[in-house]
Amino acid sequence: MTAEALGSGRRPLTRVALTAVTTAVGGAAALAIAARAVTTALGDPKAPWLLGRAAGLTSYLLLVLLVVMGLVLAHPRRALLRRPGPLTRLRLHAGLAAFTLAFTVLHVVVLATDRYAGVGVAGSLVPMASSYRPLPVTLGVLGAWSGLVSGLTAALAGRLAGRFWWPVHRVAAAALALVWFHAVLAGSDAGPLRNLYVGTGAAVMLLAIWRETATRPGTQAP
Repeated sequence: MTAEALGSGRRPLTRVALTAVTTAVGGAAALAIAARAVTTALGDPKAPWLLGRAAGLTSYLLLVLLVVMGLVLAHPRRALLRRPGPLTRLRLHAGLAAFTLAFTVLHVVVLATDRYAGVGVAGSLVPMASSYRPLPVTLGVLGAWSGLVSGLTAALAGRLAGRFWWPVHRVAAAALALVWFHAVLAGSDAGPLRNLYVGTGAAVMLLAIWRETATRPGTQAP
């Protein structure tokens, strides 16, 4: 789907996306508080750390699905895919964005408030402010901020021409790259996790290459 088609006046969809994002942030914050209370009650000092890592892994997988859905939406041959319909795909894309944001907020809040993690509030928001693996954590911080910027540009669909908001929205690819390096350097201390990151990263890269080199049906590459 082209930038113009994505932003062709679907204001109801934009309102749904904004509502979903607001709900996701509030729900994630409430879940983080509840999870913090439960893990504290359990008395295991590593429980919040494990919860934060689980939320981060879930957020990463959702981000991979989100970027894959975006590549499908923007693929020149997307018309060959008849089901689900274009509007359903956009709604799925917005839903994935909301859930990705929710688990990212959960990941950040839990680790920012956990002394064992050594990240801290500043380290969760400001580059190179974490005492735990500052460079990998900084990559995650930059990935989260760039992903947020990319997601917010969806609100501009239908309000500004695609040539203005679409290039910024494509920052999602950079967000995934930053998050991928963050995950590999900060959270891949187990073999299966490393294999997961390598496999998903390679799959997204191949899909991105296919999308960028594809020609529209009925056209011929020069």
